[in-house]
Amino acid sequence: MKIISSQKTAYMMTIRGDILVSVLVFAAVAVTMVIGLVNWGATLIVNARMAVKSEQAFEIAEAGLSSFRGNIANITSDNQTHTYKQDFFDKDGNILGNYVLEVAPTTVGSTKISVSSKGSVDLNSSKISRTIEAVFGLPTFTKYAIVSNDGLIFSFDTETSGPVMANGVIHFNGIANNIISSATAVDGSGVFYAGKQAPVTVVDFSGLGADFQGLQTVASSSGTYYARSQYDESPAYGYHIALNQDDTFTLYTVTELVAAPAGCSSATAGWGTWSIHSQSFLGTYTLPVQGLLFFNDDVWVDGTIDGSRLTIAANNITVNSDLSYIKYDNTEALGLIAKENINIGLVSADSLHIDGALIAENGRVGRFFYPSACRVDGIDYSHRSTLTLNGSIATNKKFGFTYTDGTAYTARNIAYDVNLAGNPPPYFPIIKQGGSQGNQYKMISWKEVR
Repeated sequence: MKIISSQKTAYMMTIRGDILVSVLVFAAVAVTMVIGLVNWGATLIVNARMAVKSEQAFEIAEAGLSSFRGNIANITSDNQTHTYKQDFFDKDGNILGNYVLEVAPTTVGSTKISVSSKGSVDLNSSKISRTIEAVFGLPTFTKYAIVSNDGLIFSFDTETSGPVMANGVIHFNGIANNIISSATAVDGSGVFYAGKQAPVTVVDFSGLGADFQGLQTVASSSGTYYARSQYDESPAYGYHIALNQDDTFTLYTVTELVAAPAGCSSATAGWGTWSIHSQSFLGTYTLPVQGLLFFNDDVWVDGTIDGSRLTIAANNITVNSDLSYIKYDNTEALGLIAKENINIGLVSADSLHIDGALIAENGRVGRFFYPSACRVDGIDYSHRSTLTLNGSIATNKKFGFTYTDGTAYTARNIAYDVNLAGNPPPYFPIIKQGGSQGNQYKMISWKEVR
């Protein structure tokens, strides 16, 4: 009996020991879990506080951009970086943090201003900051793919890629991939994927005269103004500008134009072949730093630019040979501003490519009507194959590169260069609408810097 009792006692002690071990294990697990939960909770609280502070820093950075836009006219913009710091207060007058604005140097002739806004708040002994970079700009005529002071007509085989605007009626029968708007009316059987708007506020073309005069003033002060061309002490027909890839341009005096062939005529005012027969070499020059060439004469332009930004202003501008970019990476921009017309002449390339933003202040962008009798040295120049234009068009009168009899360019590929909207050529005219002075800066783009 005693032996059995001893065995039972030992068995009971073993059970109690196992229970104690289990209790200790579970207690340790529970303590570990509680500590983990406490730490997790504390981390959540810290993260929540950091998230709140981070959001406050972001909103303060946004407030900095809003303040910049509201005071942009009073902020210096030149070739220096300018820094502005401002405390930010809550509704009770307590300081929540501050923002620091850094205004980047501006490019000569640019309508853009780049700025960064860094919003900061304190959290314990550390500082939480968030930074936003933004670009503000004045809307120029490159805002539109096509804008006209007259009406516009688009045939069934037309497809537009950018916004189109006219002060007159737009008859649209093609495919529109962006908004078609008119100060008068929009009609036609076209497909309007982005919709149409009418009536809207007119685009002021009358102000372009002052802009043109301003370009002459800038060019005169910078040494890039060219007076009326002369040849052998007699007035010439204008200048030929050949753009080179090495940031230079070669200049010629146009001494004779192609004569209109027999049977090739038009009653249209200003009609002519607009084609060079002979010219005289003047020299090769470096493209101006400020990006502006002004000619008090007619000019012919062709060639290629590589990484340059340039605006050419003249009375009439003609493009008969390719005028193109190299990189197409937004580092290149070309603006052509004519006081009268931007022409494609009679003796033009069968397949013609033009890169750039075009403005005809008082005339039109296009090609005159050359009937089938317009043959030069036996070549029928009345019928051309393909015109490709990458950029934008602003024209006072109706524009066009083809006619109902099939003459001019059979295929017209007109694409909107969206890069020009936010980064136009130097000194490009600002759009004035509704009597405004066009000084309302708009945010073109923004991004957070991490």
